[in-house]
Amino acid sequence: MNAAPKIGLFVTCLVDLMRPSVGFASVALLKRAGCEVHVPRGQTCCGQPAYNNGDDGNARAIAERVIAAFESFDYTVAPSGSCAGMLKKHYPEIFADDPAWQQRAADFAERCYELTSFLVEVMDYRPSDVSFPLTATYHDSCSGLRELEIKQQPRQLLSAVSGLELVEMQDAEVCCGFGGTFCVKYPDISVKMVSDKVANIERTSADAVLAGDMGCLLNIAGRLKRLGNAVKVLHVAEVLAGDGATAPGIADKQ
Repeated sequence: MNAAPKIGLFVTCLVDLMRPSVGFASVALLKRAGCEVHVPRGQTCCGQPAYNNGDDGNARAIAERVIAAFESFDYTVAPSGSCAGMLKKHYPEIFADDPAWQQRAADFAERCYELTSFLVEVMDYRPSDVSFPLTATYHDSCSGLRELEIKQQPRQLLSAVSGLELVEMQDAEVCCGFGGTFCVKYPDISVKMVSDKVANIERTSADAVLAGDMGCLLNIAGRLKRLGNAVKVLHVAEVLAGDGATAPGIADKQ
């Protein structure tokens, strides 16, 4: 029998600070898939805010710390396409002028995955005995979709959830307007984008909206709450782990 793969769970800042239940759901899913899960205490932010805003020095320092904390594991898995995209796509770019670190970053990046893609592509996992007796729609987060080609993986997993009816919204692949610091730099544009997203969610008459990135979920949940809409907002991991039916919506925690 092959040994269980050792997973380093990259929790992400927003999960840690705003929605720890997503981290616990991710641990549960990985264990059910047959993995040995570790959560390194030395992990920090992935460095994406610094990297996106041209703070190359801090982005590099953070990347070095993350690689050192996780490179001993068979795989690094994050419940976020945005953070996973940073680890997998941009870490090697940060060290382009340093051959030794560039190779180290490249080796690390090859073993980094977003949660749903890891469960489907590496572990061939299918949920069982999980129920979510509601209608839901799914928002495709930009980084996961465009950098990591995450589209069918979460839908494949959700198709095994008993009672769940997935109704696709119009423009599911269009940005919600969060975009990290984009929503701070361009608030008016961001509000228009998330308002359009919420309108598309409402047209589905879904009971819940799901996604794989906390930034998007917080942005959508905040707009729904301000508009007085009671649509439940959940991370896909919470539904797949069987916590979705009882977990409070993200807007309820704000």
